[in-house]
Amino acid sequence: MSTAQHKIGSGFDAHSTAADVLAGLDLTGRLAVVTGGYSGLGLETTRALTEAGARVVVPARRPTVAREALAGIDGVEVDELDLGDLDSVRGFAERFLASDRRIDFMIDNAGIMACPETRVGPGWEAQFATNHLGHFALVNRLWPAIGSGGARVVSVSSRGHHFSGMRWDDVHWQHGDYDKWPAYGQAKTANVLFAVHLDRLGQEHGVRAFSLHPGGIMTPLQRHLPKEEMIASGWIDEDGNPIPQVGFKTPQEGAATQVWAATSPQLDGLGGVYLEDCDIAEPAPADGERSGVKDWAIDPEQAARLWELSAELTGVNAFRT
Repeated sequence: MSTAQHKIGSGFDAHSTAADVLAGLDLTGRLAVVTGGYSGLGLETTRALTEAGARVVVPARRPTVAREALAGIDGVEVDELDLGDLDSVRGFAERFLASDRRIDFMIDNAGIMACPETRVGPGWEAQFATNHLGHFALVNRLWPAIGSGGARVVSVSSRGHHFSGMRWDDVHWQHGDYDKWPAYGQAKTANVLFAVHLDRLGQEHGVRAFSLHPGGIMTPLQRHLPKEEMIASGWIDEDGNPIPQVGFKTPQEGAATQVWAATSPQLDGLGGVYLEDCDIAEPAPADGERSGVKDWAIDPEQAARLWELSAELTGVNAFRT
């Protein structure tokens, strides 16, 4: 499969911060929507964008908590959104569209990881439903504001997509024993495939889409992982401190790639690619090393298939006439 998945030599790296990639950019008058933009990487993304002059709308499942976390940051507004509830997605989108504003940067940042088996909506597996289907419905419902001005849409995936491709015969884990890590992997693969097909559909409207791995960062995303599991994985020591050799990023470094994806002039004319360390990622090596992007996540046929499945499940498709 031919691919555009090759580094462009951005000049940034794993240690670049969100402030680094925004240096010299004036985002005054631009509007970003950052899901989960009040915690972990989302908070740092919101902070960096506002410091560069952008206004940021933060849809939050816990709006009171979000407002407390964002207190003191100018240029932010918070509204309620639960990605696991399609009625909540519709409500947020309707309220936003009623404001008659254009979205310049749509950053699908919110997500859950390796949670116990949980069902949402009509019995959907929670990681796939929250990380992918909720964002799918949100972007499609917000399309009038996204497609009107040539926005960039950024889908925050993870190197976890290496854990699993799409389980086409059982995407909601309705058969057999549930395994939280392959379930997370499928959801993160879906995040990449979503960007691949959205970029294909959106190009004629000037919309480009990207997906990315932000890096390994200790954030509230790990809240479902027992301490013992993280010790056994070699992530932290007995006192709960990150192991230096693992190479965890700071939250400011972790936010850099999604901010770069949303704003960098270096990506003008590009789209549908998976990024890491503030550059386009290379294809995953054949030796099984977990780096780069797996073929199954950038396959255009699988991306189109997922789009149709997602439209069927959510009842939303901005491109269906």
